[in-house]
Amino acid sequence: MTNAADLAHCREAIREGSYSFHAASKLLPAHVRDPALALYAFCRLADDEVDLNSQKPAAVLRLRDRLDLAYAGTPRNAPADRAFAALIEQFEMPRALPEALLEGLAWDGMERRYATISDLRGYSARVASAVGAMMCVLMGVRDEHALARACDLGVAMQLTNIARDVGEDARAGRLYLPTEMMEAERLDPEAFLANPVMTPRLAKIIRRLLVEADRLYYRSEPGIACLPLSVRPGIYAARHIYAGIGKSLKRRGYDSITMRAHTTRGQKLGWLGLSVLHAGASCVMPGSAVIYAKPLPEVAFLVEAAARRAPDRSTWGDGVISLFAQLEARDQLQRSLE
Repeated sequence: MTNAADLAHCREAIREGSYSFHAASKLLPAHVRDPALALYAFCRLADDEVDLNSQKPAAVLRLRDRLDLAYAGTPRNAPADRAFAALIEQFEMPRALPEALLEGLAWDGMERRYATISDLRGYSARVASAVGAMMCVLMGVRDEHALARACDLGVAMQLTNIARDVGEDARAGRLYLPTEMMEAERLDPEAFLANPVMTPRLAKIIRRLLVEADRLYYRSEPGIACLPLSVRPGIYAARHIYAGIGKSLKRRGYDSITMRAHTTRGQKLGWLGLSVLHAGASCVMPGSAVIYAKPLPEVAFLVEAAARRAPDRSTWGDGVISLFAQLEARDQLQRSLE
């Protein structure tokens, strides 16, 4: 059971760090909302640890060690770590899911770029769909079809985030736009990072990301109808609020360089009300055959991990172990240059 003080710390971290999730979480029942806050606080901590640290390889390796401690039942003496360790024990969280998140953060640590939309979906699967799969575990949902749709929602949300943050990322030296799309629009990645400016060609790329996100938002909806009724309003709210960010960006001509798209408090309240109605309608409307659509190839490993009881030992493959070996080598190189 999560300590009340640790949970309060997690709640405050989410209040300050993720307005959209904090708003959506208000519609979740307490037995799901509290562990969800602990989950998101740990994920937020992990993301900030890498994003805000100049020595990214070292930051990812520290996160790996913290995850090891949490799964050993001896978490680091910090509220988010203690709350996450309690969550692991209470819900028997498959370790492959948070490990997938760390793999995505490791890719950030190596400043990896993505050539195709499929590559970008693979990244989104790790940093967002893995969280969606973990949310399903918290809700007691282990059906493969519902999990596949939850992963659709995670990828859609991450594509929305990427589209919204193009300028912010570029000014920080980060690039998530598929390089093949940039080449097709005659945009040089290095020149863009050196001088990120809004152009009609860039708008076309951002629009393509949002079109793909919208496709996946619609694919995700039949999965929400498979969740326990008490949690449906909160998940519908997350879906509507994040999709609303994309609509705001569209109204601004897809300009995410000179401004950052956002939604207003009034819009959020409207979507919260709509989500309650949507959840009620899902009880009487016939189910959609889309629920049986195959998972995206990029998220299939998450569905497999969450749909069955994961072993106590990590099933991370040799490829990921090799990835951490590369991070350790890069970290040592950085230290030697100091």
